[in-house]
Amino acid sequence: MMEIVVAVLVLAGALLVFLGSLGLLTLQTFYERVHPPTMGTTLGTGLVIIGSMVFFTMTGSRPVLHEMLIAVFMTLSTPVTYMLLVRAALHRDQAEGQDPLAEERKAP
Repeated sequence: MMEIVVAVLVLAGALLVFLGSLGLLTLQTFYERVHPPTMGTTLGTGLVIIGSMVFFTMTGSRPVLHEMLIAVFMTLSTPVTYMLLVRAALHRDQAEGQDPLAEERKAP
């Protein structure tokens, strides 16, 4: 039973990371491209880490919790990196005289 749970968690995490990568390839602008990999990486990595914790806790004789440290760092660093990239791109676009948010302001 444990193998099925671990397999489902790891496959679901891998699928989310794949979908985020697919979004990176298919979307048009930088601002659209940056969102799917961020969400896919955060949730996908979390599922893979949970699967790893379940597997190594069940096969070992003690709870394995050091993966929690990886999860905390991923949860904190991924959104921060996302915001820094978007702000840098927005600053660059504004310095070049472009307004990437102009189309959003036109929408009713």
